[in-house]
Amino acid sequence: MKLEHRFVVPAPVEETWAAFNDLERVVPCFPGATLGSHDGDDFTGSCKVKLGPVSLQYTGTGTFLERDESDHHAVIEAKGKDKRGNGTATARVTARLTGADSGTTEVTVDTDLTITGRPAQFGRGLIQDVSDRLLDQFTACLTTKLGAAPEEPTPATEPSPQQSPPTSAPPDTDAVPLDLGSTLIPAVARRAAPYLIGAALALILRRLLRP
Repeated sequence: MKLEHRFVVPAPVEETWAAFNDLERVVPCFPGATLGSHDGDDFTGSCKVKLGPVSLQYTGTGTFLERDESDHHAVIEAKGKDKRGNGTATARVTARLTGADSGTTEVTVDTDLTITGRPAQFGRGLIQDVSDRLLDQFTACLTTKLGAAPEEPTPATEPSPQQSPPTSAPPDTDAVPLDLGSTLIPAVARRAAPYLIGAALALILRRLLRP
């Protein structure tokens, strides 16, 4: 199935292009995704997906088939497989970045997606709705990263004799699973709304017209 997305990043095209090519910076912006390793145009990673009581974890590889810095155009192919054998996913993503006079960047992403297993039960329309919502989260995260100013180091202070140095908790290296339940429900509700409204009206009319 083919999916199309367009969005605007409030940063110049060169800065946005650099961010898109910095996998360590951009991958964590996608819900549930974790970058494994990267070497040149090749990379590995995983994505945790939670669909109700079912938990999926796709692991796979990806590569930049094309990466043209002159016109800010890239083609990426990624392949993944659920660790429990619940399906596979293959995506060929074409991204084009266009700078605007306002200092923003318009991004066009065309995805040719092939999925098998449980996620394949959803139709194209529903998957488009879900991917739109996920892209909104991705864009918000990327915008924050591009707009955030670097933190200034704060001078270290010696603890007083009565105080012990604070201990920091170890960082959580596991990505938060992508909960498709909270993403799918609004999309399903929106698509089902006309049918539900029609059923409710039919029920009301039936009650009113009942002798």
